[in-house]
Amino acid sequence: MLQDTPSLTKLIKTLQQVPYLASKNIYRVASYFLYLEESKVDQFCAALKEAKQNVTQCSTCFSWQERERNCSLCSNSRRDQSLVCVVETWQELLAIEKTGGYIGVYHVLGGAICPLEGVGPENLNIIPLIRRAESQQPKIHEIILATNQTPEGEATASYIASKLKQSGIKLSCLARGIPVGSSIESMDRVTVYKALSERRPF
Repeated sequence: MLQDTPSLTKLIKTLQQVPYLASKNIYRVASYFLYLEESKVDQFCAALKEAKQNVTQCSTCFSWQERERNCSLCSNSRRDQSLVCVVETWQELLAIEKTGGYIGVYHVLGGAICPLEGVGPENLNIIPLIRRAESQQPKIHEIILATNQTPEGEATASYIASKLKQSGIKLSCLARGIPVGSSIESMDRVTVYKALSERRPF
């Protein structure tokens, strides 16, 4: 059937390039867009294009920000700039923010060390974190290594800890309230909040 509908085939192949879209859902998503009113398709495409043009990464914490504005996290005077929470991705940052109990700032690594997938320390935002800690502008008192409790996440945290061992900065990690092998993104806000508030030295 697909060979007789080249436009549909092109749509399917485009959707297959989205890494977090499960293959079993690709055809459902394709059908959703095909049934969608043309005006809503235009609205969706316009929103995607606008976000691509106007959203960029903060040069300090590497979270997303509007290109023409300051980072809402780093520039917030009500946040404790001396407390930095290191997370793998923006999704984990959002999970922690939802708890409403964290008042520090962040550093988004962009993933975790995974040699099998060709991801090394140089592919992540680890060097900027080390520079941020060394510059002490503003002064950092504690860095929370809030990576996921997976082999990759633990390896990433250990690597960062080894690089910051001589910095004099307090290093801590999340309490073990989060099950090993799980991701912060999938946890409920109470579990994330308890893990964050009961953090311990790394």
